[in-house]
Amino acid sequence: MKTAKKNTSVFVQMYQLMKKIRITEEAIANRYSQWKMRCPTHLCSGQEAVAAAVGTILRKDDFVVSMHRAHGHYLGKGGNLKKMLAEIHGKAGGCSGGKGGSMHLTDKSVNFMGSTAIVGGTIPIGVGLGLSIKLGKSNQVSVVFLGDGATEEGVFYESVNFAAVKKLPVLFICENNLYSVYSPLSVRQPVGRKISEMVNSIGIESEHGDGNNAGEVYDKIRRAVDAIRKDGLPRFLEFATYRWREHCGPNFDNDIGYRTEEEFESWKRRDPIVLFEEKLLTDKAISKKMIEKIEADIQKEVDEAFDYAASSDFPADADAFDGLYKN
Repeated sequence: MKTAKKNTSVFVQMYQLMKKIRITEEAIANRYSQWKMRCPTHLCSGQEAVAAAVGTILRKDDFVVSMHRAHGHYLGKGGNLKKMLAEIHGKAGGCSGGKGGSMHLTDKSVNFMGSTAIVGGTIPIGVGLGLSIKLGKSNQVSVVFLGDGATEEGVFYESVNFAAVKKLPVLFICENNLYSVYSPLSVRQPVGRKISEMVNSIGIESEHGDGNNAGEVYDKIRRAVDAIRKDGLPRFLEFATYRWREHCGPNFDNDIGYRTEEEFESWKRRDPIVLFEEKLLTDKAISKKMIEKIEADIQKEVDEAFDYAASSDFPADADAFDGLYKN
């Protein structure tokens, strides 16, 4: 991992985003048992590097769509923490009016165009946004976040093929965390398949990377975004990563048998935040005192956001059908 001087401030910004995502997710996990958040939550503790890198690199006018594990992507893109937590609490002040919950986050003010509980559901939306960019000649980029499970959906192949044929400025980012709910890759995909190589054969330049190496993640995403702005062609990045907590919910689930404690601990020893922090300290890009301040500032922001969510009103009954598609 290289931390050239010109990248020092960018890497510190990225580190702060990673810490913000982790502290927020762990706070949700710790408070979930209070019964104030009643929607399902899919937490991304352990997977912060990719979301933070994308958020650091993209412009505000670039588009992002996500999936069910979307908190980190939303915060990385500049989404409002208070509105996100209000949404998870089902409050009217939430980013989706309290009607969407954890899996349905939208914030057009930062061009976060939505996340969904339907596996693969936002992939064609992100491609459509890419088409709008090409038609408008706006030099934006549309980023589509997806998991390894989404690559098993028909809409994934249709969307990737369309982006390749139409030469659209779309960056597909696959966070491969090895599992679809409780099913490992070994029971879902052929032995030896590499998702990035498969996509490359469809006609999109693709790369694989270590999702726990924040510097590598940043470099690969930076190059891909710069290339898309230059030639308008789609790119695909697959990052190996690992979620610490259960598929859906605030707990750890290593005891139920679909993965081992040994596997979990091996990934946790490669905590992307700890690895990045150690490198920044070694390169003197950050100090322990700065780290303490960053953590304190983020914790204060998170506490204030939870207070906001708790004190906000629930949506009025009369608003139940507002914002719905009507034929």
